[in-house]
Amino acid sequence: MKTSHLYLAWFALALVIAPREATAGFTLPEMSPQSKACVECHRKESPAIYQQWGASKHFRGNIGCYECHMALKGEPDAFEHQGQTIATIVTPKDCGRCHEHEVAEFNSSHHAKAGRILGSLDNTLAEVVEGNHGFKTAGFPEGVSAAAVNGCWQCHGTEVKILPSGKPDPVTWPNTGIGRINPDGSEGSCTACHGRHEFSAAQARTPDTCGKCHMGPDHPQIEIYNESKHGIAYHANVDKMALRNEKWVVGEDYSAAPTCATCHMSATKSQPVTHDVGLRISWNNRPAISVRPEVADAQLGLPGKDVTWQTRRASMVDVCLNCHNKDFTTAFYQQYDGLIDLYHGKFAKPGLALYKAAQPLLNPVQFSNAIDFTWYEIWHHEGRRARHGASMMGPDYTHWHGTYEVAKHFYAHYIPELQELVDKNQDSADPAKKAAAGKLARLLDDTLNTSDHQWYLNKMSPEEKAARDQQLKEFQQRYAK
Repeated sequence: MKTSHLYLAWFALALVIAPREATAGFTLPEMSPQSKACVECHRKESPAIYQQWGASKHFRGNIGCYECHMALKGEPDAFEHQGQTIATIVTPKDCGRCHEHEVAEFNSSHHAKAGRILGSLDNTLAEVVEGNHGFKTAGFPEGVSAAAVNGCWQCHGTEVKILPSGKPDPVTWPNTGIGRINPDGSEGSCTACHGRHEFSAAQARTPDTCGKCHMGPDHPQIEIYNESKHGIAYHANVDKMALRNEKWVVGEDYSAAPTCATCHMSATKSQPVTHDVGLRISWNNRPAISVRPEVADAQLGLPGKDVTWQTRRASMVDVCLNCHNKDFTTAFYQQYDGLIDLYHGKFAKPGLALYKAAQPLLNPVQFSNAIDFTWYEIWHHEGRRARHGASMMGPDYTHWHGTYEVAKHFYAHYIPELQELVDKNQDSADPAKKAAAGKLARLLDDTLNTSDHQWYLNKMSPEEKAARDQQLKEFQQRYAK
């Protein structure tokens, strides 16, 4: 027998006898007896799964059900099935036996840590404000919120709990959340992007896959993408995108349009594929005030803390330059940074300072005050939409769904609610509340008297007012009948 065949035979034996030690990414010379037995049953019982697997690279490499689902006795989610020890859940640790490099990159990303949203302000909404303890199972006898289970956890992931039978508790399964916390201690779910059981690279390259989670009022990336020139070009030219190519390099294999994967993950002529989706972004727009991504990585203890935003931006520019020239790309980033500066300076920083100053005058329970919702939506919904819209060249989301909504809520709701707190407490018998009301009143007055907000007090400078009047006059003359 040839040496290569001996090595492959050893690898097949390692998969069967010591599955957790197998790490090499090789095909098998033939399908294992265990997987053959699985296939004989599942081709009848689960024909759709059988067809999906038959279209996969795994099928062509003789990698079957057992190679992915096998488990060792004593593992938390292991159970006996037709004479074999298996697990329902295939985790990144399992995938890493063959896809070691990809899993290592994924583990360094924010995607893998998405499950850490549990216990956050967002989850307070789903678990307490929106929810109750009505969903009870064997694993959760005290109950959990069905709003969180069916909402937050399905994108962000949850901690999967295993019942004594070895099966996962229905509160936590099914779940393909990108940051799922698995019974084997690993974080993440490869099938969030590479849908089982075909695990298609083409599917992961399409924007709709990302849009499963990156959509909606607080982070509408798929809607912004569809509005943008990039999205329009993609949908008009999807047949030219070569999505199923083995090699998928922008500028070589396709040039009709970029997808989410093109910009954030896929190869260029000078960069390899990466499964750390944050390595090409230069702002993290999740918080009320945007931070540089290395700062966010440091907070999570990720290796990206050592990769500067300038390096990340250069990596993204490398993608852009496959379709755009340097001047175009530089000007785009100036526009994007300008929007970030506007949002920070005019709304986010003063708004956050005012909210903190108002705390002594509020009910201490989060979201028990109307102003809690007002401020939350200003930064978490409208503010994010404006920032994401600018980052992806979606003008309607930047303006009408973004900065317009920020300004409307800031001036029509937030400022009046703050003033109401001042009026209600400025003569309070409680010295602490009276002092807090005075402090808030001074901060509010100082904020509104800055150049950004003077218009609200009818204090626009004569020069600016004259310029605005002249623009209005020219507009009326231009369109007069």
